[in-house]
Amino acid sequence: MRSLVLSAAALALMASPALAQDPASNVYGTIGYSQLDADGVDLGAVTARLGTRFTPNFGIEGEASFGVKDEDFTVGATTVTAELEYDAAIYGVGYVPLSPNFELFGRVGYGTSEVKLSSGAVSASADGESWNYGVGAQYSLDGQNGIRADWTRRDFGDDGDADVWSLNFVRKF
Repeated sequence: MRSLVLSAAALALMASPALAQDPASNVYGTIGYSQLDADGVDLGAVTARLGTRFTPNFGIEGEASFGVKDEDFTVGATTVTAELEYDAAIYGVGYVPLSPNFELFGRVGYGTSEVKLSSGAVSASADGESWNYGVGAQYSLDGQNGIRADWTRRDFGDDGDADVWSLNFVRKF
């Protein structure tokens, strides 16, 4: 799954220069920091997104995150380190423009995540599929650059859920 998502992202990035030549193009990318809270374990990640709008009020976006902040916690007398290996998802996004520079959005999608747990020389990876939903706001600084803040709930079914808070730089191509 990871190689499929990375291949799709690479293909989308290679196609974006051709899309950027169209003045009516609504292609954008973001890069930022995400804070994941899953059952009291807080992990940090760098998140990149690539999306497009089909109409002023609807689009799709894909995202990939890679862990940059681990957390240690104790189970009995053992210290365990949790580390986000990767997270990838695809979303349908609905936009509500409130002014020419400010809009709210909601998104619904499906994703996959992998977390590595280690203690000393022993380690194990856990992965899961999730239904994701969230809301956010975006402010355009000029015609191409902006900032974005959002919250997303990742629902892993019986395996629990995670809240993700993200702050991003936005670039329209």
